[in-house]
Amino acid sequence: MHGSSGDAGFRTTGGAVRAPGRAGGGGPSSGAGRTGGLPGLAPHKPTREVVSVVAEPGLVVEDAAETFCGAVIRADIREVVLEDSAGRRRLFPNKPAAFLHEGRPATLIPPQRAAGPDTTVQRSASGSRRVENVRAKTALPHRIWVEGLHDAAIVEQVWGHDLRVEGVVVEPLHGADVLVEAAREFGPGPDRRLGVLVDHLVTGSKESRIAEGLRRELGPAAAHVLVLGHPYVDIWEAVKPSAVGIAAWPSIPRGIEWKRGVCEALGWGDDRDGARRVLSSVSSWSDLETPLITAMEQLIDFVTVGP
Repeated sequence: MHGSSGDAGFRTTGGAVRAPGRAGGGGPSSGAGRTGGLPGLAPHKPTREVVSVVAEPGLVVEDAAETFCGAVIRADIREVVLEDSAGRRRLFPNKPAAFLHEGRPATLIPPQRAAGPDTTVQRSASGSRRVENVRAKTALPHRIWVEGLHDAAIVEQVWGHDLRVEGVVVEPLHGADVLVEAAREFGPGPDRRLGVLVDHLVTGSKESRIAEGLRRELGPAAAHVLVLGHPYVDIWEAVKPSAVGIAAWPSIPRGIEWKRGVCEALGWGDDRDGARRVLSSVSSWSDLETPLITAMEQLIDFVTVGP
């Protein structure tokens, strides 16, 4: 896993971190030289040809909004992960004409892998290259905290290999309510960075208020803490419905504990039965929603990059 410290801070994730777009290039033509036209019709704009490109690992592309340029790390029919020259990774939906290749709009086609052990790159559940016969590093002083045991279990199932190779320890907080006190006790600093994954980190939520309070509480030490999150009420909801064999996660009214309401609506028994069903359904990153993947990749980058 590669990474860069980037800009430390408290923010919610729902996609790639945006970088400034390219400068230069002229604006729309003023229309000088046209020979009139029919009233009420917009002037014709030539359509740029969209090319189809096989997304082999290492292919350099840019997202269509020109916010991120990098080499393809992995690609399937749903998503593409790019890595830039600094080792930062970003995940994008794999939609038609969603990228630029050599300056032209491009649709990325997932590569067809040949069968056989000599032609298949072994991948971990997170999609990174699997490192065999390597002992886990001694744990770094940095930490990644998640809200609860279910969060930790899903992170282990998908990113466990990467975390052991990098020497990163993931610990459950048992609720975001204790974040400020726990972070103050942890004592973050340049050699002791802290990444935090928070559920339901959206504007106006309890979790967003806790994150803002943490920044005020830590003062300058907040530069060594990165709080990221996803918009889902619970980590279960960050698992794709198709992975657990349902059409969609049910809407649970306020005032009803979310996991209990889900289990009742779906006939899953109690919370423990539901947990077994959800956790057993997650085997790789492709079973998870994009905001959770993006947040975890950035947190791992944050705590593993060199000083």
